[in-house]
Amino acid sequence: MEFMDVVVKRRSIRKYKSDPIPEAKLKRVLEAARLAPSWGNRQCWRYIIVSDEALRKKIVERAGPAPADGRPIRPRDWIAQAPIIIVGCADPTKSGDKEGKLYYLLDMGISIEHLILAAANEGLGTCWIGGGFDETVVKEALGILKEIKVVALVPLGYPDEAPDPRTRNSLEEITTKNHW
Repeated sequence: MEFMDVVVKRRSIRKYKSDPIPEAKLKRVLEAARLAPSWGNRQCWRYIIVSDEALRKKIVERAGPAPADGRPIRPRDWIAQAPIIIVGCADPTKSGDKEGKLYYLLDMGISIEHLILAAANEGLGTCWIGGGFDETVVKEALGILKEIKVVALVPLGYPDEAPDPRTRNSLEEITTKNHW
């Protein structure tokens, strides 16, 4: 696929087929994440490939109280239906903290976006899950060290749906020249 075709066609997928993912496809997706640029080329990321069904179900459990703003806790069972969940972790000490910006979040954002676009190129679906999971549950289930941050869960599998494109702001709405 051409790059812009991948960007235009990529969708957040919430229904997956149970078909296994060939190792070669998985490796290409992970290679794209590995090659992402990072602050000082420090590459703060680590990815855990969770294929075990019981572990997939465990890490999407949401423990603890409901959010303080009264929003209901949305079930995330659909995430565990994907044959793989990629858990994106970062070591904040291997990234920058400059002028109040925690670069490990930016580094992970770039790396995960590489992963997601590579997955779309391979005909695989993903959905970036940056919240709504209990980091303590994920860390305990996967043996993640205390100082490591769980930044995202990315279900990965063959899509079992084809969502319509979502509305995007026009270029005129999001760009200016020379000043605000």
